[in-house]
Amino acid sequence: MRKRRKVRGLLSAIVALCAAWAPGSATAGGDHGQAGTAVELGPRPFHLVEDMDDSPLKRRLQQCAKRPSRRSDFSIAHRGAPLQFPEHTREFYEAAIRMGAGIVECDVTFTADRELVCRHSQCDLHTTTDILARPDLAAKCSAPFVPAEFDPATGERTRAASARCCTSDITLAEFRTLCGKMDAANPDATSVAQYLDGTARWRTDLYAGCGTLMTHAESIALFRRHGVKMTPELKEPSVPMPYQGDYTQQQYAQQMIDEYRAAGVRPREVFPQSFRIEDVRYWIEHEPLFGRQAVYLDGRVDDPAFVATLEDFQALAAQGVRIVAPPMWALVTLDESQRIVPSGYAQLARLAGLDIIAWSFERTGPIADMIPEGRQYYFQSVAEVMDNDGDAIEVLDVLAREVGIIGIFSDWPATVTHYANCMRL
Repeated sequence: MRKRRKVRGLLSAIVALCAAWAPGSATAGGDHGQAGTAVELGPRPFHLVEDMDDSPLKRRLQQCAKRPSRRSDFSIAHRGAPLQFPEHTREFYEAAIRMGAGIVECDVTFTADRELVCRHSQCDLHTTTDILARPDLAAKCSAPFVPAEFDPATGERTRAASARCCTSDITLAEFRTLCGKMDAANPDATSVAQYLDGTARWRTDLYAGCGTLMTHAESIALFRRHGVKMTPELKEPSVPMPYQGDYTQQQYAQQMIDEYRAAGVRPREVFPQSFRIEDVRYWIEHEPLFGRQAVYLDGRVDDPAFVATLEDFQALAAQGVRIVAPPMWALVTLDESQRIVPSGYAQLARLAGLDIIAWSFERTGPIADMIPEGRQYYFQSVAEVMDNDGDAIEVLDVLAREVGIIGIFSDWPATVTHYANCMRL
């Protein structure tokens, strides 16, 4: 009997070990993921690989299709998985984690009672939730719904439909009652129902019945439960600061860090971000353990007058900045042979000793549609050599191997996860 118990115990241990190393297991190889959390890539990464022009990279990615996938910190979930799920909702965070994102983003803003919540903008509730369909809460919006107007003779729109609803218009208790939806609005709408029904044709409303909105603290608890790292972005307030006369920008920046401390999160698991260099400097000075991984989202590149210089990047490094994060297009350019190569910005930032994160992969619709119409922001510097969705992976490869980025935000993390696993990043 004792011998049988030993055999059963040995078999149980073998079964547990096999489960941990099963294909798709996020715990295989000692990954920091939650035990039992499997990485599920789905068909999209492989669809994009098949769409690539023939190349050694394509063949390598095809060969990797049979390998098990593990979670990767190179794969950063941008707002979750908003290509098909309502952003900053519990459902889309969980989808991103299943796709192997090792780091997940909560964009942080605040409500009327100064509670921190996950929203991409303080004033996006009219496009990301059902607030306009809720008369009691719609009445509190900064600007009510105004229908579109059209020229009766030509039928041309003379005024787009509009509204403005902010988290600072409502309390946390009221925020919790809202349903998350795909971020979109119909500018031709003449009714609230039409205004809310604006999802782009290349996205879907199949998973947008009623997305569960999250507070910042709830996002921390969810991410800890799944064992992923966190990258909160302190959003630029849409209201004058100090808010309500005494809530300062510094208190706002500190409150965000305090919620990680209260949850017992280790600083090395957090990458706080901001487009405001002042916020980054505040964390470096007042919260150095968190500040050492603070990410400066470099929006200066959108200013035509901005010129990247080594002196500028060295000055950032001297202030304690270790990571910069510009949009993808600022990191690549075309050489004389029309080959995609690292940009001057990328080379100078690396020369100054800075790490680089890029944003955001799979953020827009089909490349074949976007580029001819001049609507392709993220690949604008190399758009002239791109004509299919598979070309985006070629850009990703240059960013990873030649620019040397340490991670990239993505609206569908599975694709980046597949690339990262295949390249053993």
